[in-house]
Amino acid sequence: MTSERRAASELQAKLRSGEFVVTAEITPPVSTDPAEFLRRALPLKGLATAVNVTDGAGAKVHLSGLAAAHFLVQSGIEPIFQITCRDRNRLALQADLLGAASLGIHNILVLAGDDPKLGDQPQAKPVYDLDSRGLIAMAHEMRTRGKLPSGTEIQGKFNLVIGAAELPVDPQPGWEPKGLAAKIAAGADFVQTQFCMDLEVVRRYAARLLERAIKLPILIGVAPIPSARSARWMRDKLYGTRIPDEYVLRLEKATDPRREGRKICVEVLQGLAEIPGIAGAHVMAPMNFAEIPATIEQSGVLGRKRRAAA
Repeated sequence: MTSERRAASELQAKLRSGEFVVTAEITPPVSTDPAEFLRRALPLKGLATAVNVTDGAGAKVHLSGLAAAHFLVQSGIEPIFQITCRDRNRLALQADLLGAASLGIHNILVLAGDDPKLGDQPQAKPVYDLDSRGLIAMAHEMRTRGKLPSGTEIQGKFNLVIGAAELPVDPQPGWEPKGLAAKIAAGADFVQTQFCMDLEVVRRYAARLLERAIKLPILIGVAPIPSARSARWMRDKLYGTRIPDEYVLRLEKATDPRREGRKICVEVLQGLAEIPGIAGAHVMAPMNFAEIPATIEQSGVLGRKRRAAA
């Protein structure tokens, strides 16, 4: 979508305004009762601009992300519907995109999805009819043309804000953001990244992107880490995660590691708000959801204008 067109969501409006944006992420429970999910999500109302709803995170079954995102809409919280290529062919993906729009869900985050072999039902067969770039391109074509890839016209409004996922890297000489550039070309509107608590890496990464005229809004993944053990597990098990040794040491020495983890995340959020080229942060805390609202509030970054590139 061009910047001249009316924003399709509050997330898109704030990203365009130059405000430092904070999003969060909630995993739906294994339940038919939305009460537990809403208990996790409602404290984020008025803090996070939008809340991601995971889609089979860890290749494990949870309450449908589409249903959970709809519960957020009903509760006055703007959702970001995560949609993976792992579980659906292109027909089902198109149907879910239409379903999302019909339920008032306008933000999506396109993901490949975790390999089923890593989950608790490893016999499950992955689909991967499209890869993430292919799904971004298909969703972009649907919103631009107002038609399915088959040519069938889409009735009603179909406004999507398309997100892509990326791994921040410490750019070496000669490194080029080819993957990110390809997702932009496919139609991505914003990016959310894997955990990167290393501000120096983010500075170098953002500077390289600006050198290459990559100006897509990027939200860096951060976490209030509850213990040194959790930090080590994240670094070892979650591909692309960056947590400096100094933070692990602080967690080890802390008399209250959970409070120290929140303090570290607050510091990182404040640092990110000062880095030119970074549009915001994406706060994730699997199994530690209660820490997210306090972390965002204590950071004091809400409403700040982000740093413009020199």
